[in-house]
Amino acid sequence: MIVQSELQVQTQGRGTYDLSRRIQAAVRESGVETGLCHVFICHTSASLILCENADPSVMRDLETFMSRQVPDGDPMFTHTAEGPDDMPAHVRSILTQSDLNIPVRNRRCAFGTWQGVYLWEHRRAPHARRVVVTVQGD
Repeated sequence: MIVQSELQVQTQGRGTYDLSRRIQAAVRESGVETGLCHVFICHTSASLILCENADPSVMRDLETFMSRQVPDGDPMFTHTAEGPDDMPAHVRSILTQSDLNIPVRNRRCAFGTWQGVYLWEHRRAPHARRVVVTVQGD
C-alpha cells in the first residue's frame, strides 16, 4: 500500500518548525503498520532535518553555526534577486536535506527517544511551504 498526503506549513521566517506530530498523524491515518515514511520538501530555500527535540538550544546552536558558515549578504554571491538572504538560503538547503526516510513500525514513525522532524526555514520572510509525506508498506 502507498498513501501520499501534503502538509501546508506557514513559516514566520527563519527558524525551525516541528513537523513530528503532523507526520505521525499522516502515518497513523495511512493505515500502514510496517514500512517506510518518505518526507520531501517542495522548495529550494528551506530544508528538512531530523534532530534532537528536547532542548531548544540545539536549534539556536544550529542557526548560529549555519549563519557563520553561510552568512547573508556575502559578496561572493551574485544571485541576489530576492535579497541578501536568497543565495545563502539555497546553499543552506543544499548543505542540509530536502528529504528524509523514516521507518514505520506499529503505525508510527520509529523515531529515537529524542528525535523530531523539523522544517528549517532559511529565508528571513514568512513563506508558505509544502511538504509531501509518502507512506508505503503493509
